[in-house]
Amino acid sequence: MGRANKHKTRDKNKGSLPQVPKNLKSDGIDVEYSQELADQADLEAQARSNAANQRARKKKK
Repeated sequence: MGRANKHKTRDKNKGSLPQVPKNLKSDGIDVEYSQELADQADLEAQARSNAANQRARKKKK
């Protein structure tokens, strides 16, 4: 009465199924950031990122 007999078919597909769908994978191209071309939304995002980094560093210590 092994449990393995019940789950064999379910576990066969695990190796062939991708973890990330193809449409969500990045192409590996980095986007350059220019301070001169930044708009208000970019500046706000940068400020939020810096604040999050500081909180993470503070939490680590």
